[in-house]
Order: sequence, then C-alpha cells, then structure tokens
Amino acid sequence: MELTKKIANFIVETKSSDIPNYAYDHAKVCFLDWLAVTMAGKDEPLVLKLITYSNLMGGNEQASILGHGLKKSVEHATLINGSASHALDYDDTLKSFLGHPSVTLFPSILALSEWKGKSGSDFLTAYIIGLKAGSCVGECAGLEHYIAGWHGTSTLGHLASASASARLLGLDRSQTLNALGIAGTQASGLKRVFGTMCKPFHAGKSSMAGLMSALLAGEGFTSAEDILEGQHGFFQLLKGQINEEVVETLGKTWEVDNMVQKYHASCHATHSPIEAILSSVNKEGLKPGSVKSIKIYCSELAVDAAGKPEPSTGLEGKFSIAYCVTNALLRGNTGMQAFTDEKVNDPVIKDFYKKITVIPDKDITEVEARLEIETNSGEVFSSFADIMKEIPTYESKEMKIKAKFMDLCDPVLGEKKAEELMKLILSMEKTEDMKDLVSLTQV
Repeated sequence: MELTKKIANFIVETKSSDIPNYAYDHAKVCFLDWLAVTMAGKDEPLVLKLITYSNLMGGNEQASILGHGLKKSVEHATLINGSASHALDYDDTLKSFLGHPSVTLFPSILALSEWKGKSGSDFLTAYIIGLKAGSCVGECAGLEHYIAGWHGTSTLGHLASASASARLLGLDRSQTLNALGIAGTQASGLKRVFGTMCKPFHAGKSSMAGLMSALLAGEGFTSAEDILEGQHGFFQLLKGQINEEVVETLGKTWEVDNMVQKYHASCHATHSPIEAILSSVNKEGLKPGSVKSIKIYCSELAVDAAGKPEPSTGLEGKFSIAYCVTNALLRGNTGMQAFTDEKVNDPVIKDFYKKITVIPDKDITEVEARLEIETNSGEVFSSFADIMKEIPTYESKEMKIKAKFMDLCDPVLGEKKAEELMKLILSMEKTEDMKDLVSLTQV
C-alpha cells in the first residue's frame, strides 16, 4: 500500500486505547511547554501585526487568541497562536520532524477543540497521532529535504496539522486522504527567511493550512491520493523517499517521548554549543577574562541554520552560535532576556567575537558541538555536547517544564492563575470541554 494511504489508515483506525499512557503523559508536558512559550510570545511585534491583519479581514468569532481576550475565526486564531508560539524560538524540537512540531500541531487542534467543544482526551489523542504522522514523513524526507533549503517545521507542519485536525474532526479514510493531499500541495517554507518574522509565521501558517485542509476535505474537497510518493509529489520535488522501516513503526512507536524541549531561548542548533561552554565553566572553572580563543566545531547543517557571525538584532541573536556562546560565557543567563537588541549590541559582547571562530566540520553531525578553548596561560580545554542524545527522563522534563511554565506565565497571568492552569493541563484527560481550559488563558 502507498505511504499516503498507510498514514491515512493510521490516522483513522488508531484507537485512543492503542496509545500507551506514557505517550499521553509526555503530550501533556509538550502542551504545557507550548502554552508557556505562546503566552510569552503573545505581544511580539509580528503577533500584533497578525492581529491587526485579522481585524482588517474580519470573520466569525470562533476561537481565542491566547492571552488577548479576543476571539477570531478558527483559521486566524490558529495562524496567530501558532506564530506567537514560535516567535521566541523557545519551543520544542523533534529530530525525526526536522524541526519544531508542537507549534504546527497545537494551534490548529486547540482552535478546533474550543470551537467544537472537544474533550481533553480527544485533543491529546489528535496531537499524538498528528505528531507521529508528521515525523514519519519527516524521517522519509530525511536531512536531504532540510539541506535543500526547505524549513521542515513548515513543510512537515502542513501534513502534521492536517493529520491531527482530520483525526479530531473524525474524518473517514477518503476524507483524510484528501486532507493530506490538500495540505501536501500547499507545503512550503524556505530557510532563507530565518532571522525574520517569516520563520514564526511559517509555524502559524502551516498549522492554519492543515486545519483548512481538514475542513475542506470534510466538505468533499478532493486532492491527489498519493501526494507523498506520487509522480511530481512531495518526495520527488521536495526530496525524500519511502523508508519501509520507518513506515512499519506507525502504531508501534509514538515519538512524543523523543521530544526535546528548550531551556535556552534560541535556535536548537545553538544549544549544544551553549551546553558545551557551560560545561567548561562548571567543570574547569573557566572565566571570560582568561579566554584567548574559542573554536566551535559544528555540523554544516547547524552553521547553515545558526551561523550568523555578528547579529545586530535580538532575533538574529537567536540564530548566532557565536553570540549564544559568548552570552552564555559572559552572562550565564540564556533565557528570553538575553535576546534583546540591546543585549546583542553590547560592545563587550561584540568585542569578544574576535576570540570566537565557528568552524563547519563534516565529521560532526546534526546539532552536536565540540569546543576547543585556549586560555591566556596556554591551557587548552575541550568540551562536547549533543542535546538531541542527552534527552532528560520524563520526571526531569516535567520538573523543568513546570518551572519554565511558571517563569513564562506568571508575569502574564499571575501566580495563582498560572498554577491553576498548570494543574488543569497536567490532568487534562479529565477535561470534558476544552473551552474550560482555554478560558483560563485570557488576561
């Protein structure tokens, strides 16, 4: 059977009871993390511009703009919330997804759930199934897809969102096939726009496109039934091919436990270099004043994504390995406050760049990083990190994300309301109507 049909069957036929409890536990932590970064990014300039655009366009008030006390159409709510959740580049990453999955999945199914009165259990099931469908396509597309210049978060996000939305809406097999086809023909997103408002826009737009695809398919809108593997389809044009071993994992493994959450507010390609320099600080007692030079060896992929040598804005700083390592060494704080225009343009930071060299290394893969640090006294330290392989246990993840949630949501909602919302999310399988949960996000 063709891959597109196999994925459609998986979306339609999987029972919630087929999904293990641990997957639901991880999904709740993923939602906790996604909601936190969405609330933190809700007032970013690009988000406010999208709200202005939505005001101009009008439409039915169907779903909430998180943290704004506004309701827009489900499409515009998805677009705005999705863009807000990726605006700070502080959201989760999945290796098999070639990017950031939750910012493409949660916006569409949250808007649909609020609009249609879906339960927390249905919401989580749709997320887990959409995540697995999207990661299956991502593993088949492979790094060749990403290296070619496609932004996997956007291209795969179209298909993941359509998969989750189709499941939540209860589409049949034929309708789900069409939803995948409608989403697949819209799939785009170019890495050329990294460091601009268009990167987070990709997340919201792909989520919105997936939602629209499912809604249209539910009304009988048709498309190709082999959008992935067919001639002139996704794999032929955007790179990739069917990987039978990966396809066989549908319904057997769930990927949600492999999610890597962020504890630094920058591109994930900067995280291993950050961890490596912090390790040297902790283990070797490294001091900024003692550093003569730092050579940072990264994969060509990482340098391509986050190799800006001298960023000039806070947003560009998120995509600069040189800045992120310098900031981590000199300041230690790698949260949102590190990525402002003022912090990035600090003369002390800019002067330190003279000591930094970022070197693409063909022997280093994905987001690994190796640092060679020479001190003024002639000592040389070496440090290595790979955040994709050093994934915390569930218990550790939950603890870290709860702290991150409170750090980001307390300033917006207040401590009491933030704690109430966090408790509700961690038991959201008991929520009968997602409207109840969404109501707590309004300020």
